[in-house]
Amino acid sequence: MTHNVRVASRDDADAIGRLLYAFNREFDEPTPAPSALAERMRLLLDGDDTVVLLADDGLAGPAGLAVLRFRAAIWSAGLECYLAELYVTPDRRGRGLGRALMEAVLHEARGLGADTMDIGVDEPDVAARRLYETLGFTNRAGGDGGVMYVYERDL
Repeated sequence: MTHNVRVASRDDADAIGRLLYAFNREFDEPTPAPSALAERMRLLLDGDDTVVLLADDGLAGPAGLAVLRFRAAIWSAGLECYLAELYVTPDRRGRGLGRALMEAVLHEARGLGADTMDIGVDEPDVAARRLYETLGFTNRAGGDGGVMYVYERDL
């Protein structure tokens, strides 16, 4: 099956909004409406720190996305890239679309000058963790380093 992954433009904001909305609803997370997410993504895509990749398999439009956020690094001359979101619609999972999307993510991030990438993933999301590990990502918990915690707080 052919996988097409491309960098999104602000013209893709409606599709991005629909995918982000579906992602949060799938996991019963609160979420703004797709139109509000689309408007926010237009603003972010107009800046220089956000890149979105869209993936499809030729069946019915975008079925996956990755949202990348970039910032200047402290410990190197490159950029840090944070994979803020990675999502493939449930009906298209298990066909290699997520892997194609992640391979394009790595290529795009390197091409934009990133030399590290961070990803947060929930412990029960075994499929995502397996994908990341097969692509060379390491989880510091239980490895050669101490457990790394991710904290967040509403402000």
